[in-house]
Amino acid sequence: MAAETGDAGYMARAVALARRGWYGTPPNPRVGCVLVRDGTVIGEGWHARAGDAHAEVNALRDAAARVGGARGATAYVTLEPCRHSGRTPPCTDALIEAGVSRVVAGMTDPNPLVAGGGLRALAAAGIEVASGLLAADCEALNPGFSTRMRTGRPRVRVKLAASLDGRTAGADGESQWITGEAARADVHRLRAESGAVVTGTGTALADDPSLTVRLPADEAPGGRWRQPLRVVLDSRLRLPPTARMLGLPGRTLVFTAAAAGRNWDALAVAGAELRRVPVSDQGLDLTAVLRSLATEDEINDVLVEAGPVLAGALVAAGLADELVLYVAPSVIGDGGRGLLHLPGVTRFADRRSLAITDIRAVGDDWRIVARPAGTSATDR
Repeated sequence: MAAETGDAGYMARAVALARRGWYGTPPNPRVGCVLVRDGTVIGEGWHARAGDAHAEVNALRDAAARVGGARGATAYVTLEPCRHSGRTPPCTDALIEAGVSRVVAGMTDPNPLVAGGGLRALAAAGIEVASGLLAADCEALNPGFSTRMRTGRPRVRVKLAASLDGRTAGADGESQWITGEAARADVHRLRAESGAVVTGTGTALADDPSLTVRLPADEAPGGRWRQPLRVVLDSRLRLPPTARMLGLPGRTLVFTAAAAGRNWDALAVAGAELRRVPVSDQGLDLTAVLRSLATEDEINDVLVEAGPVLAGALVAAGLADELVLYVAPSVIGDGGRGLLHLPGVTRFADRRSLAITDIRAVGDDWRIVARPAGTSATDR
């Protein structure tokens, strides 16, 4: 029992290390690693930023600096070590060459390029392997990465802000600002951990948003916040070339059904990237949009900041994995705009059930996180 307790403690430490790379690793997964020999931690590492060394390599370097190497050690790693070459060499090779005797993985890698192959390669080299320790904690590190690898689309979170009576804007259309500064700062953190922020044409035209991360630089990993891909769903190319987001650093991608022409050329000159997708009965094919973001842009997590039509369409299509609702202590009245446009819900029996996973105060407001009932963070 003592050995099991020790294993869990070391893996918990690896999970904590992985969280240090929370904002920097996408599109890669967040991973932490702890090396232990004779009951003593001899090395620690985490993956800090995509393109940099992986957690296992950083832990091995730490062990080399501390005690001269990791021969005979046990490696506790939150995700199965990779066995393929990308921007960095395979971590399985590094662990084998370092002479570790045992590898404990929190979970197998859902990436089809790995999918148990890393553990098999280690076992074939004579290393004892195990997986599944603190699996839920390790899964929670990378819900978007796991969703992309398992389903071929990113995880989708829909951000909503409303008054206590469920209104997102007044009868006059005014909506800034329903929530307070603390809630708005919290949204910027959601943007910072997302690969893309998606909005619709209506919101883009009405609010002319920036969709950027605007948090203090001293809180950023490496002193600089990674800006998410800005995405506008604009079936008829109504976004003006003078839109604020087009003049900002970073990428703006416009999905449309329109053919190339004057508006297309004007947006391209202004700095937009344009991509055509099919249409459905409700507008742009949202599944095609999400699959494009996953395959062409390697987006793990999408944050949707849009009006009730796009938000409702994602919920109706079963594509909203999570709703993040900020509720302000105010009432607007029944003339205000509602949260979600769900024309298919006409009877009480048609209502969509949600499972609330978190409720907490954020400044003067409340944040409620919910997902479709019957699913978990890793089901979708």
